[in-house]
Amino acid sequence: MGSPPSGFIKQSIIFLKLHIILYISCIPDSTNRLFAAPTTAPHFFPSDISTYALQTLELDGYLSFDNNHQAATDFGNRFYLLPLAVLHPKSVSDISNTINHVFRMGYASDLTVAARGHGHSIQGQAQAYNGVVISMESFKGPEMKINAGELPYVDVSAGELWINILHETLKQGLAPKSWTDYLHLTVGGTLSNAGISGQAFRHGPQISNVYQLEVVTGKGEVVTCSENLNADLFYAVLGGLGQFGIITRARISLEKAPKMVKWIRVLYSDFSTFTRDQEYLISSNDKFDYIEGFVFINRTGLLNNWRSSFNPKEPLQASKFNSDGKIFYCLEIAKYFNPEESDFMNKKVDSLLAGLSYIPSTLFTSEVTYLDFLDRVHVSENKLRAKGLWEIPHPWLNLLIPKSQIHDFAQMVFGNMLKDTSNGPIIIYPVDKSKWNNKTSLVTPDEDIFYLVAFLSSAVPSSIGTDGLEHILLQNERILDYCIEYLPGVKQYLPHYTTQEEWRSHFGPKWQIMLQRKSTYDPLAILAPGQRIFQKGIPFL
Repeated sequence: MGSPPSGFIKQSIIFLKLHIILYISCIPDSTNRLFAAPTTAPHFFPSDISTYALQTLELDGYLSFDNNHQAATDFGNRFYLLPLAVLHPKSVSDISNTINHVFRMGYASDLTVAARGHGHSIQGQAQAYNGVVISMESFKGPEMKINAGELPYVDVSAGELWINILHETLKQGLAPKSWTDYLHLTVGGTLSNAGISGQAFRHGPQISNVYQLEVVTGKGEVVTCSENLNADLFYAVLGGLGQFGIITRARISLEKAPKMVKWIRVLYSDFSTFTRDQEYLISSNDKFDYIEGFVFINRTGLLNNWRSSFNPKEPLQASKFNSDGKIFYCLEIAKYFNPEESDFMNKKVDSLLAGLSYIPSTLFTSEVTYLDFLDRVHVSENKLRAKGLWEIPHPWLNLLIPKSQIHDFAQMVFGNMLKDTSNGPIIIYPVDKSKWNNKTSLVTPDEDIFYLVAFLSSAVPSSIGTDGLEHILLQNERILDYCIEYLPGVKQYLPHYTTQEEWRSHFGPKWQIMLQRKSTYDPLAILAPGQRIFQKGIPFL
């Protein structure tokens, strides 16, 4: 019959080595500990063996091993971690089988798995160096299902973009209750963090508006969970930074959707007055539907880009307005309505505005469709893309600051540290914690009212000046150092740390819950290595 071909012999040897290593890795140590790994992660699997191990999988979709550069980047454009492979799943079983396959390899392999949605992470959180990145946008799952009953909801794949959900639900006069400011993100991505926007004071974040999830754990198990079924996993993955499972499907609460939005911007020169009005608005029973704010720092006396295409209430007064180089705070508010309610809405808005103390000449308004309002950031994205200013480094910093500390923060950071806001907007607005479910993994300040302050900077790649990456990163570090030393109640949103000690401090009393959930749902620390919370092969502490 002749000798077998050399390629067959080579493949058989690789296969034999693979199974010997897998066998050895399954032998328990003498203490029978769950985490008997050495203090540094082993690397027994050469890349060719890991590749072959993955190639043996039978999938509805496929694994790509070449040209995976997109999966090594993200919106932050600062980290580049090339994966060994990218999974393009066509079914939940593709995701489950891949993770289970990696789980069964044990500590003999250092393969890890990260779910990547639309790639809007800013610190490499959805990357997996020499691991497997799951392209969640490839996974559409069963088609979107909308239930328009007494408690309306939409069942949707976690790889779906929120903008697509909005388009489909609007066809039935419905829409999700809570949003992010940018809708071209995946459901699984925002639910793994929180999903916060100007509606959060009314409905809480997106993770507080979910009825049910389908999750693939770090063992490859497919689990349906809700507040009444497998509740611990349900709350673990919501705001869980991808540490306990990959969300593959979600049932999201809906409400009746308006057709139009009265969109308003006004300015303040006094921070105390600005925050007092913001806090009044979020606590009022007769509310606006959306409340956010911006900080404008420009020592030159010029003030631009805060009103865009808005129309001034008093054109003559507005034309005489001079910023005088002060720091200004913009209150951005919106009231939803239907066209037949226009007169009533305008009277209601006038009544609400009468209770505020903004600078009268800075009242600017606009009326837009509900869709255009929610998708407003995408318009700016298209403009920046046209100028080549979108795919550049974004060293963002997002903080959650207790109400009791917001004035000290503003005085030091806005009043002393920052000289201008030309590198990107600074968003600031309060939320009411009573609308947030504290059973989730998300960490927030202890006070009932706290502020989101987001420094959404963009860096000019070649610059070594104040608009350069190093300068902005140093500025972020100074802000964080100040918070650590003087404002211990501050928490990072979309947190990023490099040591487990920092993560332990971040989670505080929730750290022990994190450890318990990690050991239950992802005991080998396979999932979301880019978060840098746990490392495969390192015992949980």
